This record gives sequence, C-alpha cells and structure tokens, in this order.
Amino acid sequence: MKVKKKINSKLLVVDIAECAIFVALMTAGAYIKIPFPLVPLTFQTVICVLAGLLLGWKKGAISMSVYCFMGLIGIPVFASGGGVFYVLLPTFGYILGFILAATVAGLIGGKAGLPVWRYFVAAVAAFLANYLVGIPYCMVVVYLQGMDDLLTVFITWNLYYMPKDLVLCVLAAVLAWRVLPHIRNGRNKLKQSKDTEERDEIRR
Repeated sequence: MKVKKKINSKLLVVDIAECAIFVALMTAGAYIKIPFPLVPLTFQTVICVLAGLLLGWKKGAISMSVYCFMGLIGIPVFASGGGVFYVLLPTFGYILGFILAATVAGLIGGKAGLPVWRYFVAAVAAFLANYLVGIPYCMVVVYLQGMDDLLTVFITWNLYYMPKDLVLCVLAAVLAWRVLPHIRNGRNKLKQSKDTEERDEIRR
C-alpha cells in the first residue's frame, strides 16, 4: 500500500508539474511579441493548443483555467498585467477561449499513437474554438463601449490574427505527433515501476 501511494504521489507531482509548465509558458507568451507584417507574432493560442494535445483535455483545461484565475485575482500573467477589470477588455474573450481550445484539442488529439491527421484536426478545431469565443466577446464589448465601426474592429482585432495562429496551430499538431510518444513512454515507465514495486511488496 505504501509503495502504491508513493508511485501515485510521483504521478500526481508529474501532473502538477506539467500543468505548471504550461501556465508558465502562457505567462511568457503573453509578453512575447515578434514584429510581423500587419500584426505581431504571438504564441498564446498555439501554447494552449499544445496544452490540450500534450496533456490531454483535463490537464489542458486545468492549466488554462489556472492561468485565467491567476490573472483575474491580480497576478500579472496577462499581457497588460492582471485583475478582475480584464473582463471589460475586448481581448478577454480569447483568454476564456484558451480553456475551450485546450479542451477541444485534448478531446480530439490528446493521445499518443493517433494518425497525424487527427492532430491536425484537433489543432484546427481548437483554433476555431478559441476564435468562436474570442470574436463574439470582442464584438460585444466594443459595441457596449460605443464603437460603431464593428467591421473594422473585426478585421483589425480579429481577422488579421487568424492566419498566423492557424499556421502555428498546424505546426503544433506536428510537434505533438512527434513528442507524444516520448511522453507516453515516460509515463509507461512510471506505471511499470509501480507494478514492479507492488509485486515486490506482495512477495515480501
């Protein structure tokens, strides 16, 4: 029993560490902007998609939820800091969309050994899920703030960003396809170690 608890604790620590890594990556991604034609190159969308693909839908959604919660309670993990006032910003819909995107990516392609096309479908579906939440939220907020030219807002604040995010999400699918087998092997080794130690404990 002690051995089982010990191995389960190791697996739990690994789970927490994996989620923490993606929370840290999302925080870093909020501040990294590479100059690019029309719009800067940012990485948060692709990071949330990778969270779902590499961690699975549960841990992917948890990591994105923790990131969102940290920002709302005032920890400066968002691009402009943090705080509950963020819900009034047009871009907050995309932060909420990260949770849905990671969930969708994990449900469709969050397992090792799938054909590569499943990861592509998962990444594209997650990309669409993020914008499905982000665009309406953005449009409603700017409308309530009195902005009348919604078409310009849609193009400059949303549409311009979609091609580069789509390309990055496709690259994320390739990365997940390559990396997931190694993650699975690492977890299998932990489980095999658990089974071996449990058998040794029984024999004693």
